[in-house]
Amino acid sequence: MRVLIAASEVYPLIKTGGLADVAGALPGALAELGVEARVILPGYPAVKDKIGEWRAVVDLGEVLAAHHVRLIEGRMPGSDIAVWLVDCPSLYHRGGGPYLNEWGHDHPDNYLRFALLSKVAAQLGTPKSPAGWQADVILCNDWQTGLVPAYMALTDGPGAATVFSIHNIQFQGIFGSDILDQIGLPPHCFDMHGLEFHGHVSMLKAGCYYADRITTVSPTYAEEIKHPDGGRGLDGLLRARAGDLTGILNGVDYAQWDPARDHLLPAGYSAGDLSGKAACKAALQREFGLAERAEATVFGLVSRFSEQKGIDLVLGAVDHILGRGGQVVLLGSGDAWLESAIYGLGGAHPGNVGTWIGYDEGRAHRVQAGADVFLVPSRFEPCGLTQMYALRYGTLPLVRRTGGLADTVVDVAEHPAEGTGFVFDEASAAGLIGAVDRAFDLWGQPAWAEAQRRGMERDFGWRRAAEQYKALFESLRGSG
Repeated sequence: MRVLIAASEVYPLIKTGGLADVAGALPGALAELGVEARVILPGYPAVKDKIGEWRAVVDLGEVLAAHHVRLIEGRMPGSDIAVWLVDCPSLYHRGGGPYLNEWGHDHPDNYLRFALLSKVAAQLGTPKSPAGWQADVILCNDWQTGLVPAYMALTDGPGAATVFSIHNIQFQGIFGSDILDQIGLPPHCFDMHGLEFHGHVSMLKAGCYYADRITTVSPTYAEEIKHPDGGRGLDGLLRARAGDLTGILNGVDYAQWDPARDHLLPAGYSAGDLSGKAACKAALQREFGLAERAEATVFGLVSRFSEQKGIDLVLGAVDHILGRGGQVVLLGSGDAWLESAIYGLGGAHPGNVGTWIGYDEGRAHRVQAGADVFLVPSRFEPCGLTQMYALRYGTLPLVRRTGGLADTVVDVAEHPAEGTGFVFDEASAAGLIGAVDRAFDLWGQPAWAEAQRRGMERDFGWRRAAEQYKALFESLRGSG
């Protein structure tokens, strides 16, 4: 079976979030199950540099809106996974990142940049594939590839079956209806039974409407997006397609996230020998300017700073944590007002609050290893990976009961023999503080070490997810 994974970012080539981790890890996990998985993404300059040797280059001519395109074939770094880059300098050679320019604003032609990615991916799923390789199934990821199913259904098919994966329904790729001619789609698709969304074009809706199957990144999130509070206006469509919607929990790459072999840590440790975790905690306290107190419960957070992530709830709980003798370490970036508030905490509470504005991979690993409790108080969280990292690192997650957080963390109070962390329901500082108090009450008790070991032994590796994806792909091929 041949599967093409279409994405706007793929780790380790380029990454802004969890989508890149999924698109980077899933192909290898599928390959281990006998699936021939390949990847396609835009030919950003930084990505072209990382590919190294190009195996083949195909001139596609002018694909959309008179932009000249080549298809470059290479290999993912350190693997045999084939990767195609949609090479179009006029659209992808830009300052800034994949989605934003140097000033933090959306590239104004993002609709065309990602329509081109979708159009070329769709062509690889047809008998006339310009690469001489035809996908049986195309797995599309988020709005940036939401037009792949539309192209297959309206202009380029028949050919590959399509699966559309929603990583975060909040981001919908909404543009004016005047883009249809530029992206090569017929006017009649601008309809409620198509990609029209409140008078605009929604690329996310296109994927949800035209794909053969829809997936999202956790079972609980699959249920949440079928309701008005979670569906962001698409809940009606997703309820109508409930039989085609599956929640498959993302996996963790334990080659990158395992304290027993993590070269970014000052000491290694495992579920069978936790002694190295104390050294990691002391090193974290030194690195973030905290008083080196082994008895202090350290609460860590690595996150994008936004209200979605519940960072404002953490701000409301910091004084309570410090009042009970705890310490806090916060790493991340995001909304300016939250960055400013978090930066101020470090100055207001020297020795007890440590902050780092920005992202640093090494520090992120060391927060996971050195903290005692890991905070993920999101208002909504499609899947989340950091809580699964925390479990493997013996750092008890404290999470809100939503999306993938609900699917991966078991509350120790509700299930003492199975618990792996602390779960709260109300999206408020008071709700968070209630869970914080339960963490303090358990700290230092034998039940704490038992919960640590249970969490570290949980397996959220990619093989489980890959098996579910493979079964879904095979059902589509069989039905076709």
